[in-house]
Amino acid sequence: MRVLLLVGFCFLFLNCEDKQSKSKTKSNTPKTEVKVVEKDTTPQREFPYLDKDNVMDFFLDYEPKNPENKVRISTSMGDIDILLYDKTKFHRANFIFLTKQHAFDNTQFHRVVKNFIIQGGNTDDLQVASRRGKIGRYLLPTDTNRGYTHKRGVISMPSSDIENPYKLASPYEFFITQQNAFHLDGDFTVFGEVIKGMDVVDKINAVDIDKADWPLRNIYIKKVEIIE
Repeated sequence: MRVLLLVGFCFLFLNCEDKQSKSKTKSNTPKTEVKVVEKDTTPQREFPYLDKDNVMDFFLDYEPKNPENKVRISTSMGDIDILLYDKTKFHRANFIFLTKQHAFDNTQFHRVVKNFIIQGGNTDDLQVASRRGKIGRYLLPTDTNRGYTHKRGVISMPSSDIENPYKLASPYEFFITQQNAFHLDGDFTVFGEVIKGMDVVDKINAVDIDKADWPLRNIYIKKVEIIE
């Protein structure tokens, strides 16, 4: 009888001790917290917002990495192929950069001066304006000592020193000379020439215009693209 009681007591004691041990083990086990890390889905910019403080450094780096020098301006009146000069490297790089950003697509030849020039790049398209706004706001200095002149068929950028606002223009605009315009030399940067499509330049220059040199019918630049 004593043996049965002793065995029963030992069983009860060990069983209680085992439960207490398991209880302590469970309570002493640290909880592992699972942290959920959210992936950053914010689109990364390929280039900085361009302004007067960083634009020259940007194009100094961009120019040798983007050596393309031929573009096609597709207009509502035909195509104009342009060769961009390597010597005017900042202006060439700027035009190639903006072409790759589609900054000239859906713009217009908004100014036509008879027997003189056709000027393009302006737009009233809100999407184009928004796209350009994200690129930046900047000007390029003139580069007029490369030996190029404003002969018939060159492309030039109407940019100049900030002290002379009349000659300032956004790098988003350009003009093509329909006739020799040597009086512009030294003030505006010639950075390329038409290699195909001067007949299209002549047709655009012949359209009817108002007193402010605006074409009476819009002349659209459908797109500008790089060609071989």
